[in-house]
Amino acid sequence: MADNFIVRTAILEDEPVLWTMLMYAAHEISLDMVKSNPDLIRYVGGWGRAGDLGVVAEQRGLAVGAAWVRSWSNDDRGYGYVAGNVPELAIAVIPERRGQGIGTSLLKKLLALASGQFPAISLSIRADNPALRLYQRMGFVPVTGSEVINREGGRSFTMIYRFTAE
Repeated sequence: MADNFIVRTAILEDEPVLWTMLMYAAHEISLDMVKSNPDLIRYVGGWGRAGDLGVVAEQRGLAVGAAWVRSWSNDDRGYGYVAGNVPELAIAVIPERRGQGIGTSLLKKLLALASGQFPAISLSIRADNPALRLYQRMGFVPVTGSEVINREGGRSFTMIYRFTAE
């Protein structure tokens, strides 16, 4: 297990942390690659707008993970867009701290904060991503018909977590 870590609400000053975590979430090799990709910029650029909500995991004062949601419009949407009132999740833990419960803690805290604010949360995931088990365990389910070929040539699909029954 990881040494003691805390999970706290993300603040405006955490934008650099979110950029770094987006690099890991997007499987990119540099921040420059993330910040030059318009499809990725939208996940962090201008952090703190209405509907932005996130959490950061810290261990010994250093950020080791983050999870955040961002709302989209029909004209400006992320990979896992479902509806304007359903924000999309981005989450990452630094590679050397994966498998230690940090991702689970981040997701639990974020879902607790988002409950009552949104009807659901969506995400886009690569079919071969080991985090798929975490999302399934937490109650995310695949969105029927959402499978696509991703920007790397593999399969991705959208999942959704509903706070209330339809």
